[in-house]
Amino acid sequence: WCTHILSPKVCNNGKWEYKSIKYESYHELAYLHPENFTPLKEIAAKYVKLDRPYYLMRFAKLNVHHDIGIKGISNDLAWKIIDILKPHGKVYITSERALPGELESYRLKIDPLEIHHVMAFASLYIGDSQTMAAEAGVLGVPFIRFNDFVGKIGYLRELEEKYRLGYGISTYHPDQLVTTTNELLKMHFRKDVFSKRKEKMLSEKREFNECLIDLIESYS
Repeated sequence: WCTHILSPKVCNNGKWEYKSIKYESYHELAYLHPENFTPLKEIAAKYVKLDRPYYLMRFAKLNVHHDIGIKGISNDLAWKIIDILKPHGKVYITSERALPGELESYRLKIDPLEIHHVMAFASLYIGDSQTMAAEAGVLGVPFIRFNDFVGKIGYLRELEEKYRLGYGISTYHPDQLVTTTNELLKMHFRKDVFSKRKEKMLSEKREFNECLIDLIESYS
């Protein structure tokens, strides 16, 4: 019954497209745009060791209404990815779901308000959470998201396909998750490559709060 829907320009709102107001930005840029967020090593250092590469994994519960029938990273697949990552650095997991004992030892105990400081200095993000994948992307951290939403969400597809800030992989292709992880680990000058891709994205997107202010001030 709402009269207007606000969404990123790249998103298609289907039968409600006629009442959509589109903006050239992402929600994540409301709080992670460089004008609003500066990653601080002193905050990240409270939780992780910054003297060697580290990798952040995220497991969502996938149990809310829009997640019905959606699958993500299984415990067995998590172990495969951890075995790939461990020779290259430290692995940390944040998880909404309960983890079996051995996986639990990788859990990062952190104030959620400070997770983005840790994420910003990570070498790679892998998870089945949509939002955290996008957050990694706008921070210039290579991301791999593995779930059944891949290909269905416009702004994430744009981050992946236009700006090449990450990779979306369906749960039908677990081998591709392994392959992509290995390819990213072997990429030369990975940090510089993704930093340039992030700058291109930022040059074409607006800081989200500016979009809201313009709408409020010019609304009629």
